[in-house]
Amino acid sequence: MELISSALLTLIAASVILYIYSFITNCITSPRNFPPGPRPLPVIGNLHIINLKKPYLTLMELSKTYGSVFSIQMGMKKMVVLTGYEAVKNALVGHAEEFGERGCIPILEKIDKGMGIIFAHGENWKAMRRFSISTLRDFGMGKSTIEDRILEESDHLVQRFQTFQGKPFDNSVSITAAVGNIIVSVALGHRMDYEDPTFLRLLKLTNENVRLAGTPMIALYNMFPGVIGLFPGSHKTLFSNMEAVHEYITKTFVNHLKELDQDDQRSFIDAFLVRQKEEEGNPDTYFHSRNLLSLVRNLFSAGMETTAATLRWGLLLMTKYPEIQEKVQNEIAKVIGTVQPKYNHRHQMPYTNAVLHEIQRFANILPMNLPHQTTKDVHFMGYFIPKDTYIIPLLASVLHDKTQFAEPHIFNPQHFLDSQGNFLKKDAFMPFSAGRRMCAGETLAKMELFLFFTSLLQKFTFQKPPQVHDVDLTPAVGLTTPPMPHTICAIERF
Repeated sequence: MELISSALLTLIAASVILYIYSFITNCITSPRNFPPGPRPLPVIGNLHIINLKKPYLTLMELSKTYGSVFSIQMGMKKMVVLTGYEAVKNALVGHAEEFGERGCIPILEKIDKGMGIIFAHGENWKAMRRFSISTLRDFGMGKSTIEDRILEESDHLVQRFQTFQGKPFDNSVSITAAVGNIIVSVALGHRMDYEDPTFLRLLKLTNENVRLAGTPMIALYNMFPGVIGLFPGSHKTLFSNMEAVHEYITKTFVNHLKELDQDDQRSFIDAFLVRQKEEEGNPDTYFHSRNLLSLVRNLFSAGMETTAATLRWGLLLMTKYPEIQEKVQNEIAKVIGTVQPKYNHRHQMPYTNAVLHEIQRFANILPMNLPHQTTKDVHFMGYFIPKDTYIIPLLASVLHDKTQFAEPHIFNPQHFLDSQGNFLKKDAFMPFSAGRRMCAGETLAKMELFLFFTSLLQKFTFQKPPQVHDVDLTPAVGLTTPPMPHTICAIERF
């Protein structure tokens, strides 16, 4: 009994010391006029009040108390959260230079080591972004060449849906494969069959990695990497999956290297390898194999998962709101008829365009955004934020900003239509983020969404399965927020 009491007293004493240490540290490390926030506890910070499965919900609640610019502490790391359209736009666009660095996420730093484009830093990020944007343009991003590839893939997807003959099916693999094939065609120069086991494994690993990256275990790893890294958990699975993806990509581009023709570049990988050869004598080159590995993986994770999830939300919402689906189909019949849709058709289709924008807004695919970091000390909206502060520009709070959207939590295409039914552009529409770090594949994603969506609704009417009472619009847990697993029926129209 005495031993238990002694241990308990020791534990209490240690907790008190830690609390005092944390309080003093908090006072010392928080500069004057730092954004306010909830008082952190020793060691864990504000971990005890955060919903680790859906942290964006907690942050939006906290903004009601602390305002559009506030701070939280995760573990021993202080962060500044920006909520609402005005604050996020002001930071990412109005102070693009000061808020332009990518925040460091321990698990991704360990995997990527600052390489690639999404989580890269400094000059490496600039070099890879310039190369990626120019190369994607060379291979047709935003042009008719990539449009033809998307339309070809739309035909394959329609044929795939037809095989289910109107019976309930899970569309996740088919849609992910279709969107993934656009990335494959850019990266490798050809498409892959939906039944190809190698392709299916790549899709599975990519999807699982994005899901795992948003789980509570990974959040804990990012707060306490030295401790959590010693134990089993989803972080170990993520590392293993990444190794498998890297092995796949390595085999792929080694084959390209053997067949490389500098005068006939057929893919993104070809273009990178040619540049790599050109810079062989440059010790400071960014065109090395480690960057290529990360770049290609970034293309798949960013260019496939988000677009596929958005398209799946679109079809699910059409089953939830058949009257909206019917209006889209009527506009397709009026403007496109039975011919193959073209991207230019969108200019004559304000309602369909509004529906697609509302799908993206409502789906809220990347609610936490990707983290930013300040490049210098900055005075922002009445507060002082030091250099190297971790910044969360909360996209969920922009897409659900009630000052910008009349019914932010309701799916309503009228958010993007004026009183005459014309398409209405909204500056607060930021699903691709904004500023220097906005998504480099925005143009491609918009084209994919329009062409896949209109091609499918031209051919099918989507319905919930007969046994399903109501459509569940609860988002899944992960770095992105796809729909929960579900089945739908694709009924051929003609």
